[in-house]
Amino acid sequence: MAAPEIRLPLAISSGDPAGVGPEIIGKAWEARKKCKLQAFFAIGDMASFAHHWDGPVIRIDNPDQAAERFNDALPVFHVHSCSSIVPGSPDLDGAHCALQALELATGFARSGTVAGLVTGPVSKAQLYAIGFNYPGQTEFVAERCGVERRNAVMMLAGPDLRVVPMTTHIPLASVAAQLDVRLIRRRIRATAKGLMRDFGISNPRLAVAGFNPHAGESGNLGREEIDIFAPALKTITEEGYDVIGPLPADTMFHAEARQNFDAALCAYHDQALIPLKTLYFHEAVNITLGLPIVRTSPDHGTAFGIAGKGEARADSMIAAIRMAGEAVANRKAYAAACAA
Repeated sequence: MAAPEIRLPLAISSGDPAGVGPEIIGKAWEARKKCKLQAFFAIGDMASFAHHWDGPVIRIDNPDQAAERFNDALPVFHVHSCSSIVPGSPDLDGAHCALQALELATGFARSGTVAGLVTGPVSKAQLYAIGFNYPGQTEFVAERCGVERRNAVMMLAGPDLRVVPMTTHIPLASVAAQLDVRLIRRRIRATAKGLMRDFGISNPRLAVAGFNPHAGESGNLGREEIDIFAPALKTITEEGYDVIGPLPADTMFHAEARQNFDAALCAYHDQALIPLKTLYFHEAVNITLGLPIVRTSPDHGTAFGIAGKGEARADSMIAAIRMAGEAVANRKAYAAACAA
């Protein structure tokens, strides 16, 4: 009889130790059986968990120890001892801890030591103050994986809606200048491949939102749909992709419309995230497409205002852990199908 396959754990960088990261990781561990979560371990300051959560923790020195100890306590890989941790009051020492945890967790994922990566919420302001020169964790992880920033695509996913902003954290006034035929085609290709590889959708159906109100109304409210979107969608559909659009953004997210696509690509950040967060504020997950590793993250920030009060909801962290595990399994099935 063949030996059973050893299922690698997921690594979770715990984020800023003054934020809610340690609390929601601990609460996710409490829900491990109810939510059928695969084994995971946290990376960060061991002491930070006691400031946020009163559950059991156990220190590990190797990711291989996580699975065997997971049922008894939350395994923690200690990386940095902060001089002081005050929930809700971030400092530079905590930023160093968050960055070291992110670096190590990404390294574990790249080396195949862990199944995938879940990143906890960080304070960009604190990271910038210690020399972090990336727009966010996504770009940092992409670079460490050898992927150009433009090829790492941010998808936000809820129970029955997935959205991809084609431009992300830039001023709204700069969006029109960033949109071009190549960008749209590149985002469509990456989204389709991501749906096949990470979500197990063999024939992805995509919808593209227009940039202007009412998708431009035949040029009367703007020409981006005619001059940029139409040529991009024409060539991409000729490549065999199942894409509709550009569609008026105000009518494509109601329940009936959502049945017609597996993911929606939107022109700018809020066009994508407002419908997603309106529907699934506590359950949304950020998953990065186009990486050689699986990386997810809860779709919220450090929530310093409630840190240490026991009020943080772990729904999004639980969903991020679950989605990471499912993506790992889907990637294995996808690779096997491609090799057959």
